[in-house]
Amino acid sequence: MIEFNTHPDKYQHWTIDFDCPIATLKLKVNEDGGLHSGYKLKLNSYDLGVDIELHDAVQRLRFEHPEIKAVVLTSAMDKVFCAGANIKMLGLSTHAHKVNFCKFTNETRNSIEDASRFSGQTYITAINGTAAGGGYELALASEYIMLVDDGSSTVSLPEVPLLAVLPGTGGLTRIVDKRKVRRDHADYFCTITEGIRGKRAENWKLIDELVPRSKFEQKVEERAIEFANKSSRPTDAKGIALNPLNRKIEENRITYDHVSVEYERQSGIVNLTIHAPDGDLPTDLESIHAAGANYWPLAMARELDDAIMHLSFNELELGTWVFRTQGEADQITIIDQTLIRHQEHWLVREIILNIKRVFKRLDLASRSLVTLIEPGSCFAGTLLELVFAADRSYMLDGTFEGGNEVPAMLRSTEMNFGPLPMCNELTRLQTRFLNDPENVENVRAEIGKDLDAVFADELGLVTFIPDDIDWEDEVRIAVEERASFSPDALTGMEASLRFAGPETLETKIFGRLTAWQNWIFQRPNAVGEQGALKLYGTGKQAGFDKKRV
Repeated sequence: MIEFNTHPDKYQHWTIDFDCPIATLKLKVNEDGGLHSGYKLKLNSYDLGVDIELHDAVQRLRFEHPEIKAVVLTSAMDKVFCAGANIKMLGLSTHAHKVNFCKFTNETRNSIEDASRFSGQTYITAINGTAAGGGYELALASEYIMLVDDGSSTVSLPEVPLLAVLPGTGGLTRIVDKRKVRRDHADYFCTITEGIRGKRAENWKLIDELVPRSKFEQKVEERAIEFANKSSRPTDAKGIALNPLNRKIEENRITYDHVSVEYERQSGIVNLTIHAPDGDLPTDLESIHAAGANYWPLAMARELDDAIMHLSFNELELGTWVFRTQGEADQITIIDQTLIRHQEHWLVREIILNIKRVFKRLDLASRSLVTLIEPGSCFAGTLLELVFAADRSYMLDGTFEGGNEVPAMLRSTEMNFGPLPMCNELTRLQTRFLNDPENVENVRAEIGKDLDAVFADELGLVTFIPDDIDWEDEVRIAVEERASFSPDALTGMEASLRFAGPETLETKIFGRLTAWQNWIFQRPNAVGEQGALKLYGTGKQAGFDKKRV
């Protein structure tokens, strides 16, 4: 089982040095610290375990260190920054692991960009050696790239000529969309194995600054201070500790404090239930800070994130995720109102941004998402996003026969109208009503009100509203039918339908991960017996099928 919970005390590959207001993340990969056996992580090459630590470090820097305003990514190895994803590891991995690995890695890169853009915690990269493939892609996630000018240090994306695959964590998209590298320059750059160094790298916009080795450390510090001085993060605030999750894993269930997960293995279904909090809730900044990682919206988001990552990597055959909620909608409304009221505060801002990233990860999950809205549920505000994220939603019209609960209701809050955008930078409501913005305003007009099934259907918020007579059969047939389809076809269909509207850096990257990388990673030219990925390091020439498809 792949474990995503870690702590700096357990890191094997990264160290964090603090010199307020700057933190330095140094990569020195433990060659023998691979997640699986059969390969050594030489030359600061990485596997999923290295990225799990990086993901954890990025999260902790945001929540535990508000005083940190700039983060330097660099290497603790001499003349080697990062050689990218370990090729031997890729050659030994299943297809599913390779694609999920690329997706998780890119989600981590996105969180770095998110921190620079929204949190005032700007990342810069100090490339003090060779940065190849995924190593350069890591640098591309930062806002500013510095390269040591020593005659040998280079940047490269050699996947096409070397491995017959693509820079799978956004390299192609970031060099042209983010760094605005000319297409002809990018074409040349991506078809050579030796990379580009010196002035050409700077002139072609592959880096931002070229620095002699004798002045490298000094210049990196100067640039980090420049970025830190532009930050709005507080200087004297105290962070909160991201304590380990309270989680119990059993054969057919996972139990957290606020999220429960149950498997129906025979039918390939996962039932995920999110529970609203009980009792009094923090409504002022002091009590929110005192609650820390136990504050419900942060705790719930961390638990849901962990569940998504666990299911994505460890439970590949459970292809349909069914979401429910339980509890009082009033509790969720109070939480949302509190978050909106204090959204300018650094900690509350980080909580909202974290919820946004978790829901983005859900959007990108290669699973069918179904939401069931029943009596006793609390799909309000933040949790209402689960209805809009679903591929389909079913809301019971009325109550179940013999039940004494209040009929199922939906309730929108301000959280549904901006703070939690998708990868396309639209809200899920805007994406749902892409060419009908008046429909979004119709929902906004009912903000804070309980909407029954008929009204929710009229507003376009749900897919179907069966009554109690038809409920069980309609839901069962829908879920069973889903399980009968090709998982490959569903993955492609769902990813294509979820991100209507404008293309962004993120939608382009994940669209290519879903389609191109999924396809190329299965082609004989890459992974066949004579494929480049299989023969890498053997000295043998790959045998390519020359037909273009």
